[in-house]
Amino acid sequence: MIFVIDDDVSMAECVARACKTDARIFTNAISAMEEIAAGVMPELIFLDILLDGPDGFTFLNELVSYTDTGRIPIVIVSSLNYTKSDLSNYGVVGYLNKDTMLPQEIRQYVEKYTG
Repeated sequence: MIFVIDDDVSMAECVARACKTDARIFTNAISAMEEIAAGVMPELIFLDILLDGPDGFTFLNELVSYTDTGRIPIVIVSSLNYTKSDLSNYGVVGYLNKDTMLPQEIRQYVEKYTG
């Protein structure tokens, strides 16, 4: 299972479709954390940083504070520019710029991190 967390529903749907596998869309970090707390553990998360409510960094801080969720690979999908060193403490395995990313880049992460 893949989680796509983005308050832009159109963007989230595009990312989920590009995954070509079972992907759940969440429009905020709280809903995604509630699902994880209920025992649904994603294999991979595509995460926007600028979210309504708690932002992506708040979500990342919550994830890394627990051993089991701290190992979930995260791909940031954002229009903001980040370097890998900016995100290395959060378990981030990649960064996709919303303005330039391609579906095959999304699928590469899916193939690499999901069973």
